Amino acid sequence: MSLPNLITMARILCVPLIVWTITSGHMLPAFLLFLAAGISDAVDGFLAKRFNMATELGALLDPLADKALIVSIYVALGFTEALPRWIVILVVSRDILIVGGFLLAMLINRPMAVRPHPVSKLNTVAQILLAGVALGSLGLNFDAGMVLPVLMGLVTILTLLSIGFYVAEWIRHFGTNGTAH
Repeated sequence: MSLPNLITMARILCVPLIVWTITSGHMLPAFLLFLAAGISDAVDGFLAKRFNMATELGALLDPLADKALIVSIYVALGFTEALPRWIVILVVSRDILIVGGFLLAMLINRPMAVRPHPVSKLNTVAQILLAGVALGSLGLNFDAGMVLPVLMGLVTILTLLSIGFYVAEWIRHFGTNGTAH
């Protein structure tokens, strides 16, 4: 087990603590844990690339940790009404759709390469910014003003675009005559 993988595992294990702090109304600790999780993501990626510590396990664990963190934070923020439920449902449904599509491809023996679309990468950044601003405004007790609605609009647009790109890719992939892309 490499150091980057241990850091990623720690981030995964931190998810329930972040959810608990949010749902218990302890927004400052939740925000600080969210920041620590973000920093750990950058650190494990840096270590893996810079010191040639990348592993196959890490390539699987890192996106799992990111998804677990984002989905859990959105559900917790929706539960506490810090974010509207409709955006939580949209974000979580997209991730379920993506995971479901890749699992279906594996189950029918038509696996697909996991290559995030550039829109999906932008979407992830926007989702993290929205969660960070929501947690930060609550934890540090400041009014985010129009930043939250603007970020919600951006997340909505990017999430819908991302869904569209993945659906189009699946249609191309499953529409082929048995040859995987």
